[in-house]
Amino acid sequence: MAVKILDELHDSLLDEAWNLYREAFEELNTLAVQRHLMYRSEFDDVMHDRRVQKYLCIDDDGVLSALATYTNDLDAVPLISPQYFERRWPRRYAEHRIWYIGFIAVSPDGKGAGDLVAMVADMHAVASARKGVVGLDVCRYNGDVRHMGRSMAALVQRLSDNAGIELHIERADEQSYWLYEFPPAA
Repeated sequence: MAVKILDELHDSLLDEAWNLYREAFEELNTLAVQRHLMYRSEFDDVMHDRRVQKYLCIDDDGVLSALATYTNDLDAVPLISPQYFERRWPRRYAEHRIWYIGFIAVSPDGKGAGDLVAMVADMHAVASARKGVVGLDVCRYNGDVRHMGRSMAALVQRLSDNAGIELHIERADEQSYWLYEFPPAA
């Protein structure tokens, strides 16, 4: 397995990348209120956006097994507020030392745990070397059922400990959706 980092995904890889991404996130559309699966046109735009780095894991057979996006140009990330990060870390924001993980998609065949670790290790190396900040969002389902927030925190903590790097982890924000259902008349 090899991790490749690209600024732009070549059109020859778009269909394979889309299929991997769609398989990884399609189910979340039935489990989370906020849409987690981009439309194909949105996905293609991100894959061509040179402000966003694409991390690709290619297995030994040459098949794309994992894909992630990572950027320190926060204006390239829809639905986050760059002003939040600018207010909280003005110097790091001005110096482009704040990154955001747009998504991490791993092949659902169960072989992707190593791919996830490899991609996160590469992202960690970039941000930790520059004493930066990294953000990502985790929906309630992924947090409560898949324990992704805690798992990612444990992985990043382990990478930091192994490198002798001090790390602070916190839940930065949380959004909840409220529903008011009026039952049908009996």
